[in-house]
Amino acid sequence: MGRPFGVPVYVTPSWFVIAALITWIFGGQLTEVLPELGGTRYLVSFSFAVAFYASVLVHELAHTVVALRLRLNPKRIQLQFFGGVSEIEKEAETPAREFWLAFVGPLLSLVLGGLFYLVFQAVEPSSVPGVLLAGLFVSNLVVAAFNLLPGLPLDGGRILRALVWGVTGRPMAGTVAAAWIGRGLALVVLIGLPMYAAARGGPERSTSDSLIDSVLAAVLAVIIWNGAGGALRNARLKAALPGLRLAELARRSVSVTADTPLGEALRRAREAQAGAVVVVDGNGEPTGLVKEAAVNAVPEQRRPWVAVGALARDVVPGLRLGVELTGEQLLTAMRATPATEYLVVRPDGTVYGVLTLTDLEKRLSTAVRGR
Repeated sequence: MGRPFGVPVYVTPSWFVIAALITWIFGGQLTEVLPELGGTRYLVSFSFAVAFYASVLVHELAHTVVALRLRLNPKRIQLQFFGGVSEIEKEAETPAREFWLAFVGPLLSLVLGGLFYLVFQAVEPSSVPGVLLAGLFVSNLVVAAFNLLPGLPLDGGRILRALVWGVTGRPMAGTVAAAWIGRGLALVVLIGLPMYAAARGGPERSTSDSLIDSVLAAVLAVIIWNGAGGALRNARLKAALPGLRLAELARRSVSVTADTPLGEALRRAREAQAGAVVVVDGNGEPTGLVKEAAVNAVPEQRRPWVAVGALARDVVPGLRLGVELTGEQLLTAMRATPATEYLVVRPDGTVYGVLTLTDLEKRLSTAVRGR
């Protein structure tokens, strides 16, 4: 939709769902306040939906501007079903920076709410501008208050994370605390929101209204729960990255020529207790990596008749990884040339072994689960 401050803004398809829902609900409420509008009330309520998400965009832009000032490389902003998301590539380096990066969004929502309230004082409350300004005043206060709840993935959760980080000196401790509180908030939303709406609506509340409240509460609870879990997994992953060493992950390999039968190559690998096969030329230079998935796809009875060369991928420069790579350097090198197997070489160019994507994923999955 544009690139304010050089950061692209996207509107996801789910936004149109919530915009239609807001138009329907708000339009129904306008029947009581401004009955003379007739069908035009839905145009007014759609204008409110657009203006409300413009306020959400300002909220997210506040995060983006601070991220730019802190050189954290904001990638994009997404407007979606429940608000917006600012995707920022790097993490804040200190608790203070984390605090301000999180707090500035709710702060801008409060400022916007105050501005809408001031303008509201200058118009007729029972007019279209008055109703729109009142709705924007209340909605921005709700956005600020909701985002300040102390649980991830909300801004309040990041503020809590910064506070715990500052007290303990450990960012992981802050993430764990904010993530579990976020999961607790998800359960409170799932159960408490429909109960609150039912108590406020009274006996005359319709079944359809109750159903809408329950569905929205369930969707919101799932989003909060998954966001909290995702934040915890990402934190564990980042904590595990420094200990990720290619020398420990690489499998021992055996070298064979391209015309070697697969059955014979696997026999040699078993004898050498190796987990990978490298194809070499007549001079012993590695030219291909036998793909594990291709090997598994060959039936046992056909393996003596299939040459390993037919199951190998050429070793292009991007598939050669230095054995000294660790952590983020290793992931960066793999992202540059995505593959399922990589040749691991020593500084002198000789073969050290083979890294499989499966082994790396297992190691990272173990770290993410906290085991």
